[in-house]
Amino acid sequence: MDTGTHFVMGIALGGLAAIDPVITDSSVTAQAVMLGTILGSQAPDIDTILKLKNNAVYIRNHRGITHSLPAVLLWPLLISGFIFVLLPESNLLHLWLWTFLAVFLHVFVDIFNAYGTQALRPISSRWVALGVINTFDPFIFGIHVAGLTLWGFGFPPTYTFLTMYLFIFIYYIARFREQSLVKRAVRQQIPDARKITLSPTMRYHRWRIAVTSEKHYYVAVSENGYVTILDTFDRIPLPKSEILHAAKADINLAAFLSFSPVYRWEIEMLEDYVEVRFIDLRYRSNGFYPFVAVVHLDRNDLTIKNSFTGWIFSEAKLRKKLNLIPF
Repeated sequence: MDTGTHFVMGIALGGLAAIDPVITDSSVTAQAVMLGTILGSQAPDIDTILKLKNNAVYIRNHRGITHSLPAVLLWPLLISGFIFVLLPESNLLHLWLWTFLAVFLHVFVDIFNAYGTQALRPISSRWVALGVINTFDPFIFGIHVAGLTLWGFGFPPTYTFLTMYLFIFIYYIARFREQSLVKRAVRQQIPDARKITLSPTMRYHRWRIAVTSEKHYYVAVSENGYVTILDTFDRIPLPKSEILHAAKADINLAAFLSFSPVYRWEIEMLEDYVEVRFIDLRYRSNGFYPFVAVVHLDRNDLTIKNSFTGWIFSEAKLRKKLNLIPF
């Protein structure tokens, strides 16, 4: 989820903590728990700072180790320990329990996005992405704001937030049902579909779709249950090529390949260099595929001249990014 949603989730969880009699009996513990749930709801996303280094490092590591099984245990220890130093009169056990719940909830809800997390590390490094909830979901954010508003007007936090979570639970069930219906509609149009990758949008009945069949990739969109195929590409396996072998040594392309499950590739021989381009098919927007990896190689010895991976929404901006490093 986005930072704003995680933030309101942390506050709501701190309000729900009123269900715990140990917390209601101690104002210091209540303050500590509120701080713990807010910090716990944000801590796993500290890896966002990696974007300051470069896109390759960010793509490889975001929602990786900071969302892993060891991290889910480590974050609550660090956060509750830090808060306990500030507020030693608080109940450490209950502070840790509610902070742990905040961290766990952060990682848990992230697996429902199309981006997903490596939540099973170190058992498995695969990305867990259920693809039923957009990174920013207006309903989930809105119902949290509504719950916090009611709490601010004096409604009891326990019943307010338990009711809120019940509605969210029902909403998740509805989203899984919607996803199932979309996949069924895709299979009706593309009977030989081997893999269907869905990316939810902020609109409840609109989904981005990438389909892999034996011979083709299909890019489609579902709107109110109707599936429209937008693009079709031949599925060409990666050949054994010196050019591709050299390009794969680039950190930006390696990061892209570690993250993207469905893509097509192009090799273009230009006058001064060879361009290798990989294009993620999940995020088509206004006829453009914004998530790419591009590597420029010297035509003579195939050394890497420059490269880029990330989100780019026009060819002109992509060229500008690549030209930051002169040939």
